[in-house]
Amino acid sequence: MLDGRWRAKAERALDPIGRSLHRLGISANGLTVLGLVIAAATAVAIGAGHLTLGFFGVVLTGVPDLLDGSVARYSGKAGPRGAFFDSVSDRVSDALLFGGVAWYLADQGKYLPILVLAVLALSMIITYERARAESLGFSARGGLMERAERMVLLAIALLFDILVPMMWIMLVLTALTAVHRFVKVWRQATRAANAPPAPGRPGAAAGSIGDARPTDDRRRSRPRRISRVPGRR
Repeated sequence: MLDGRWRAKAERALDPIGRSLHRLGISANGLTVLGLVIAAATAVAIGAGHLTLGFFGVVLTGVPDLLDGSVARYSGKAGPRGAFFDSVSDRVSDALLFGGVAWYLADQGKYLPILVLAVLALSMIITYERARAESLGFSARGGLMERAERMVLLAIALLFDILVPMMWIMLVLTALTAVHRFVKVWRQATRAANAPPAPGRPGAAAGSIGDARPTDDRRRSRPRRISRVPGRR
């Protein structure tokens, strides 16, 4: 929800900063690497029990993620390679931050790290659902618990030292988001499968998505050829 409603506004507000960073010679990939370094340092701080420091680290982790797109546009180097690097880096940052939380909670209960692992696993599932849906031509955006919401709730949990209750809340909301995206894509795929074939392409809607094959004209009946060899046809 935050990605759809507030991310674009935040990026526009920070656009002058992105332009200034470009003029200073800072690249978008450099900002992405900086975000990874901050995430790693934040994970260590959380694991060591410095939750307030971890709060500021989570906030700082999101700043390069908001600025790298603007820097890439001003540099004229925005493209699939940078987008891929940024997306993978976000997943690594998530793993580092939640790994730090699991490390910290291990001293409070031997099963609590499993709770954190479950939240992380579900977050990876909803990310994969969106990526796979878009590769098939469908949309899987939206949901109650996207990355922005996870980072906001994690920051609140660190600030007020309510990690365990917040992990349970995140687990439920992330599971609901995974189900929501699955149902959303399933309905789109069902409508596509049941859609009438396009004109001039008989049978295009038959079978599963992506498996439609063009009609083979060679299967049409052909006149039988008569052999010129005596006794053979």
